[in-house]
This record gives sequence, structure tokens and C-alpha cells, in this order.
Amino acid sequence: MFISNAYAEAGAAPQAGIMDFLPLIALVAVFYFLVLRPQSKRAKEHKALVSALQRGDEVVTLGGEVGSIAKVYEEYVSVELAENVEVTVQKSAIQTVLPKGTIKAIK
Repeated sequence: MFISNAYAEAGAAPQAGIMDFLPLIALVAVFYFLVLRPQSKRAKEHKALVSALQRGDEVVTLGGEVGSIAKVYEEYVSVELAENVEVTVQKSAIQTVLPKGTIKAIK
């Protein structure tokens, strides 16, 4: 009774343009360049490191153990931590390859 009916104006349809989606596109681009691209780069570098492992390399595992590789298997490596002490770890658990002679320098 006191409220009149509101009628939509004819031809006043909202227009969705590219400017409405520009913040979303910018957010996706920032996410790609700050998160996804560096992560995939690190994954490629680690995969190359793991595939290049060979006997005698001095390595650090994800657990922090330092040793030299005694044997290389398809999915695993045997790491010699001390004389006559070997552990078998997955290749993906190798964090870094150290320069030759590092183990002798820290002992």
C-alpha cells in the first residue's frame, strides 16, 4: 500500500566488460609468477640433481645426514655415513650434492 512497485528501466542491462575481470586476471598472473613458476623451476633442478647422482658424490639428505654415495640403485642410493656404516635412502631424499672433499674438511 505504501510501497510502490519498482520496475526496471527498459534497456538498462548491466554490461560486463574486460575491465570487470582485469583484477582477477592480474591476481592469476601474480600467483603464476610468484608461486607456480619458481616451484616448477626448483622441481626441475632437483630432478636433474637426482638423475645425475653417481658413486662417490658427497651429499646431504633431507634428514641432515652427510655422507658419500656408495651404491646407486634405480630408486634408492646407499649413503656411507661413516666407515662401515651405510644407510639406504630414496633418491628424492637427497637434498644437495656437496663439492668433493667437503666431508674431510668438516671432520
